[in-house]
Amino acid sequence: MNDLRFALRQLRKSPGFTLVAVLTLALGIGLNTTIFSLINDLFLRGLPFKEPSRVLHLDNGDKARDLVDVGISAPRYQLYRDGQTIFDGLAAENSAAQNSSPFTLTGLGDPVQIFGGRLTSNYFDLLGVRPILGRNFLPEEEERADVALVTKNFWQKRLGGDPNVIGRSITLDGVAHTIVGVLPNMPAAWFGANPIAAEVWTTKPFQLPGFSHEQLMRGSFFLRVVGRLKPGVTVQQARAALPSLEESYRAQYPNNIDSAFVTTLRTLPEDVTRNFRTGFATLFAAVSFVLLIACSNVANLLLVRFSGRRREIALRIAIGASRISVARLFVFESLLVSAIAGAAGAFVAWHVVPLVPRMASNFLPLETGTATSLSIPVLLFAIGLSILTGLLMGIYPALQGTHADLVDALKEGGRGTSGSVRQQRFRKILVGAQVALSVTLLAGAALLITSFIRLSQQNLGFRPQNLWTGSITLPTSQYPDRPSRQRFVEQTLHELRSVPGLESATISGDIPLVGFSRYLYARGDRDVPPVEKREIVPGHEVTPGYFKTWGVPLLAGRDFNEHDTVDGQKVCLISQAGAKQVFPGENPIGKTLFLANAEWEIIGIVGDVRSVQVAEAPGMEFYRPWAQYNFPYVNITVRSNLKVDVVIKLVQSALTKVNPGLAIAVPQTMDAVVAKALGQARLMMWLLGIFAGVALLLASTGIYGAVAYTVEQRTGEIGVRMALGAQTMDVLRLIMAQGMKPVVVGLIAGLAAALALARLLASQLYQVSAYNPLLLSATLLILGATALLACLLPARRATRVDPIQALRTE
Repeated sequence: MNDLRFALRQLRKSPGFTLVAVLTLALGIGLNTTIFSLINDLFLRGLPFKEPSRVLHLDNGDKARDLVDVGISAPRYQLYRDGQTIFDGLAAENSAAQNSSPFTLTGLGDPVQIFGGRLTSNYFDLLGVRPILGRNFLPEEEERADVALVTKNFWQKRLGGDPNVIGRSITLDGVAHTIVGVLPNMPAAWFGANPIAAEVWTTKPFQLPGFSHEQLMRGSFFLRVVGRLKPGVTVQQARAALPSLEESYRAQYPNNIDSAFVTTLRTLPEDVTRNFRTGFATLFAAVSFVLLIACSNVANLLLVRFSGRRREIALRIAIGASRISVARLFVFESLLVSAIAGAAGAFVAWHVVPLVPRMASNFLPLETGTATSLSIPVLLFAIGLSILTGLLMGIYPALQGTHADLVDALKEGGRGTSGSVRQQRFRKILVGAQVALSVTLLAGAALLITSFIRLSQQNLGFRPQNLWTGSITLPTSQYPDRPSRQRFVEQTLHELRSVPGLESATISGDIPLVGFSRYLYARGDRDVPPVEKREIVPGHEVTPGYFKTWGVPLLAGRDFNEHDTVDGQKVCLISQAGAKQVFPGENPIGKTLFLANAEWEIIGIVGDVRSVQVAEAPGMEFYRPWAQYNFPYVNITVRSNLKVDVVIKLVQSALTKVNPGLAIAVPQTMDAVVAKALGQARLMMWLLGIFAGVALLLASTGIYGAVAYTVEQRTGEIGVRMALGAQTMDVLRLIMAQGMKPVVVGLIAGLAAALALARLLASQLYQVSAYNPLLLSATLLILGATALLACLLPARRATRVDPIQALRTE
């Protein structure tokens, strides 16, 4: 306790040092705690399922056709389920996260769209999720019963926590469903949270509105399939068993759309984090660099500080104190600094963590409320990090300070010293390390910022400004076929186009960057290849006026019009990239595409739209008239200068006139959609940019502090030099040379490290090389200039030393 009080008194005697050291470490610890908090939420918290690492997600893809993770078809699932021997069971979900849409809930006030999915009866049993009330689905309910499972949130917020909820009926898509169980709230990482958490699940997973049973059995892929491994079976053994199941499927369904697909396996923890692993590995490495810079910064200051107390140390040892006890005093001082900084760092993290999802436009699958608080593991991490930081900073300076020569230290009297040669060398190493780490961070930030700017400047192919969109699910009980859905669209557009303030309105089956359907196609004027050889590309169903509302140019031919009816000639439009790709050197207008077992005449070419991803170059896409081909999934898009809330009310009012039992889901602006599509790139840019800025600040502060302390402690030596005839420029060159030598070494080492770590960033960059010479040169120039300025300020102070005053002090 006495040692602790002594350390506290020493820190109070040097408020400037204490403030700089605490702020420096608080930044490092705070930023590390922030990133660890997010890593804890995304990677370490775990899914609330029974042994989630034993549950595998089965997915399909076809590298030859650039298809990845597209889902499993019903016949493939059924064949795998009945023919496999490696799983205790397989279960499937036809969910809103896949190809289906939200449910329309009626009968509980205004109609509202809620999210969820349609499941096989064993789905939650396989995951190990037990209901809070009631039971899970029964096998006999899978195909015929209209039953539902709801979450705790749904039960409490929409049903008022009704204790008699089991057996109560709710109406979904116009059909009454009996509630058989209340589940715990499901994790956003698996069921999704954007824009709304999943709340309800029903049975009948092999029914997809708008698709016949025959269409589904031809290999349409729309299921998310999971399987729990049998005891003793490894993931590797499961992968080894897949080829035989794939061969069985190809043999039984040779003409199915997905006959050539290859199935992949991933554990659930791996599956839900794979899109974020590389990015957060980069961020964790970067924030660790910031902490190392902060530690080396404060360690340098401690080393200089302890060197200036050599006489005190020598006196203590001379009167009987052991070197260990003296070293303990200095380690306590270091630990006290880091403990105060740790508390400040936790405070910083507490305020910064909630800001991170906003930086990423809320694309991260975080549970509601978790991003606004620090959990116990995160606080323990902050405490442990503070203690480790204090030990790392304090031990070496303390040991160096207590191993000084006693006679020399006592002879020093009042003379300044800059420490032993070994200590000076170590301080230079610390400065060089700070510069090297800063170069690496600055180079990475420059690359990501440049990448994001180029990505955000890409031509999307449409004008997102003042564009609003919302989706609707049409109940099949009211809209069972294409003509009925066409009548709904005509009536809705009539109402929308008569609303003052709405410049234009249109309806489509999907919208860019949110969701799309893929279709097989082939040129109609050539031999149609077998199913497994045909290309699969995005296709869209749109109404006349779609391209005008979205701002997509018509480049050749004509647009759809009211004459393109269900009984008329089947027509389509293709993208400019598709025209070049499929009809190189030809005029495609008048030619045909083979789609859905029919020939569709190409009547026009439209501009390319980045409908899949902002970073994905446009390719072949086609558009068909809504009247000729549609499904029960409707997206309303309007262009208006009015506020979003006003537009929502106007559109809902127009919809109510057509059908008061329908509701709009996910009302949002296209600016928000684009921002979310760029969310991960924006997050990486912001965080790495902040880390690089902090690193630059800490490195320059560290260089300035080290040189300033050196100048202060060598005042006597400088006075002697000037008394013996040294000129101002001589002193300036001396201090600048000694300060810049470790900086130059650090710049070279940092450049080498940046080049070596470039591969870590390469997969996250867009249209910019990880070895860009211009950006790397600019990084070195910025850091070099900052270091030069940090050395120049104390060096100028050294030139103003009064030789007489300095000698009098001696």
